[in-house]
Amino acid sequence: MKIVVLGGGRVGSAIARDLAREPGFEITVADASEAALGRFGDEPRLHTLRADLSDPAEVGRCVRDQDLVVGAVPGFMGFATLKTALENGKDVVDISFFDDDPFKLDALARERGRIALVDCGVAPGSSNLLLGHAAATFDRLDSFVCYVGGLPAVRTWPFEYKSVFSPIDVIEEYIRPARFRRHGQGVTMPALSETEPVDFPGVGTLEAFNTDGLRTLLAMDVPTMVEKTLRYPGHVEKMRMLRETGFFSQEPMDAGGVQVRPLDLTARLLFSAWQLGPEEEDFTVLRVSVEGEKGGRRVKQTWDLLDRYDRETRTTSMARTTGYTCTAMVRLLAAGLYTRKGISPPEHVGRDADCCAFVLRELAERGVRFQETLTELD
Repeated sequence: MKIVVLGGGRVGSAIARDLAREPGFEITVADASEAALGRFGDEPRLHTLRADLSDPAEVGRCVRDQDLVVGAVPGFMGFATLKTALENGKDVVDISFFDDDPFKLDALARERGRIALVDCGVAPGSSNLLLGHAAATFDRLDSFVCYVGGLPAVRTWPFEYKSVFSPIDVIEEYIRPARFRRHGQGVTMPALSETEPVDFPGVGTLEAFNTDGLRTLLAMDVPTMVEKTLRYPGHVEKMRMLRETGFFSQEPMDAGGVQVRPLDLTARLLFSAWQLGPEEEDFTVLRVSVEGEKGGRRVKQTWDLLDRYDRETRTTSMARTTGYTCTAMVRLLAAGLYTRKGISPPEHVGRDADCCAFVLRELAERGVRFQETLTELD
């Protein structure tokens, strides 16, 4: 099977290297950056292709002779990239966190007879998979809560944060309104709102705040649903200050006779400050909790994940937890285990017990393991 990975960043490179371990796969990584492509060297079953992935014609050139496409581009490019891959009649597994509704492309995917698995990262991604599994195994679901964060192992002033995926996508999390549900009612609040301290074994106290991560999950019939992002305490206040002062504004302004968007300047400055060093370690923490009725009992089921930087392979935890969810989905399609045409977020995959077990087994084989607990409620 010939597979092209569109995007050779931290996560894209982890995806490509993991897939290249499969004897039946031939992998091509496409990226505009010579530096990114140069990091692959002469690895077996892995080829590189320089391409401007912001250009649909270039994306078409990259995917034309491939059997399957992996989308690993920044969020602002994700929807257009997915659309082009489907127009070229390719199955797709995508991790880009784009703002558009992926189901706008459902008719196109079905018309082409293709499968597109979207949001196949850690959250959205594994979190969706687990909720889909819960929806299929519970008699009734009353609530879903997800806490997730990728953080540097060592806190450094002033931001106590380093970007473990595309930094522009991080800023987008801080400015896009958060949509969730309370007691059956849709609620929209500003990002970075409703901060709360949450304790995690092996990590300590982190700060949770609203972000717009539920996306396709809002179509599910669960009365209360919320996703919150995790950072070290104090980070949220700094980001609120930047946002409220206008540093994240996308409206051009005059600065010394030059028209500039404040967001562009802020991004350049923050990207430098947030750059994770080549040997700098990170960790990923994820907690998914559902409550409802199962077997006639009121229960709470929780999945906890704490994953750390892999020193042996020098792979970041966020690349592992995001990338290996993606590669599990690729192998799922390659094995012919998931065949539903059209757009499918991971909650659709999770409803199939065999598919869910396959993905969790693939993750566990790579050291990404969930600890599951079931508690009976009064």
